[in-house]
Amino acid sequence: MKIQVLNNWKITALLTLLTVISLYGQSEEININNPSFEDIPHRGGGAFDIGIKGWYDCGGISFKSETPPDIHPINAWQVTKQPADGRTYLGMVVRDNDTWESLSQRLRIPIEDGKCYSFNIELARSAYYVSGSKVSNQLENYTQPAVLRVWGGTSVCGKQELLGESVTVSNDEWRTYEFEFRPSRSVNYFTLEAFYKVPTLFPYNGHLLLDNASLITEIPCDEEEIPVSEAEEIAQEAPPRPRIPVKTAPAPVTESLEVADVENAPVTVEPEKSEPENIIRGLQGKNFRTGQVIRVNTIYFEADSTRFTEGSYDALSQIYNFMKTNTGIVIEVGGHTATAPPPRYCDWLSSERAKAVASFIAQKGISTKRLYYKGYGKRKPVIPNDKYNMEARQKNQRVEIKILMTDFSDAG
Repeated sequence: MKIQVLNNWKITALLTLLTVISLYGQSEEININNPSFEDIPHRGGGAFDIGIKGWYDCGGISFKSETPPDIHPINAWQVTKQPADGRTYLGMVVRDNDTWESLSQRLRIPIEDGKCYSFNIELARSAYYVSGSKVSNQLENYTQPAVLRVWGGTSVCGKQELLGESVTVSNDEWRTYEFEFRPSRSVNYFTLEAFYKVPTLFPYNGHLLLDNASLITEIPCDEEEIPVSEAEEIAQEAPPRPRIPVKTAPAPVTESLEVADVENAPVTVEPEKSEPENIIRGLQGKNFRTGQVIRVNTIYFEADSTRFTEGSYDALSQIYNFMKTNTGIVIEVGGHTATAPPPRYCDWLSSERAKAVASFIAQKGISTKRLYYKGYGKRKPVIPNDKYNMEARQKNQRVEIKILMTDFSDAG
């Protein structure tokens, strides 16, 4: 009898082990809680608002005076579209007062760094989405096209990694939008965010309809293979990239200076240009003093991004030439944003933009010991911030060079 029980235990253990091995051999699939937004149809933020099953409203963190997304179909906003799947679907808006809607949830299995994944969701737009505007104090039709951003984070509504962004959603019928991503860090929170079509100078009223989200499925990573001879040729043509021990990238909000992180910064390829003119006042001459601040108004970034526009490279090259000529100078690159909320995001974006400038200069050969960067967010405007004043936005969203030292020696 005892032998029989032991044998049964062994068989059970063996079957369990085989099951585990079988599961690990398959592509990983990560479930999303309530992927079709099935719930009681209701207006977000209404008198009987019950939230959205399985999802957390991120507007409750960033825009506390604004209402959450809506569950359709309801007799409101003049939206009459039928669901793509199940009985209900989600409606999210972007607003002309620089606020937008998003939802987040914790994943039971994390999305792991270095792995590749696919995800799809059905998106559409309604001919009508009529709601009040806090800017005009009138009813507006929120029908300008918006995009869907998919974020990964390490906390609820966290936006540590942009996993994907759709094209502008202008289709009136339901269409499947597919995303493939390979995160550079592991994340266990998943956020869906309606956002403006960028670049845009002013926020506007628009919306998205969402339904029938898929599993997040692990897929093979597409590794592009380059023939050996071609790889050698590319390596010979490529300029050497500095290999300097540097500090890690800063946290989203930092009050301390950081050294330019060359190793973790993307390699920026600038267009071929002739020697730039002196377009930055204050970079000429020899009489520089510690604490001197030189404002740079000709470095531009794509909206909500750290990518330079083509018109920025003359100014970037002039800063590099200044550092190359003045070998005793140590600088801080300061990043400043304009009016986009919330402040924590402004701090992060301004820091990343300052880092991009410092890293560009370091990649051209300036020692990272002479380059620091810091993000100031929107705390130090040149003129009072006003989201509807184009001049204010252009002047306040800027890069500044601060002289930290004038007699630096790199003798070791």
